[in-house]
Amino acid sequence: MKTARVFAVALLIVAICLALRVTRSQQTGIKRTELQRRDLSISGREAVQVRADFPPGAAVPRHTHPGEELVYVLEGTLEFQLEGQPPVTLKAGEVLFVPAGTVHTAKNVGSGNSTVFSTYIVEKGKPLLTLVQ
Repeated sequence: MKTARVFAVALLIVAICLALRVTRSQQTGIKRTELQRRDLSISGREAVQVRADFPPGAAVPRHTHPGEELVYVLEGTLEFQLEGQPPVTLKAGEVLFVPAGTVHTAKNVGSGNSTVFSTYIVEKGKPLLTLVQ
């Protein structure tokens, strides 16, 4: 009986966390599609490739990654703000490197949709994205 109660509470906590995650992603309007995730020959590291589609005005809040991010803009115009640096506006065909642990944001500043292709070289088993206040 006690085990069932503990299991029910744990399940409730997981459900709340998932609901918050879905709510946050719906609020930003950004659609993230993980394309692949592969172990690297470097122990404890993995490569993750993601496509992110930004509707006009959509922004990712301040966040970090547990490794490096290599950004390639496929479509549109995005403004990236890396902590301690001036904002950078990128258009289709342009790239950006985000060092590990750097707090940053991204916002679609164009009038149409914007899309990025990001490759992450990160610590395996850690969350890909951690929001920062």
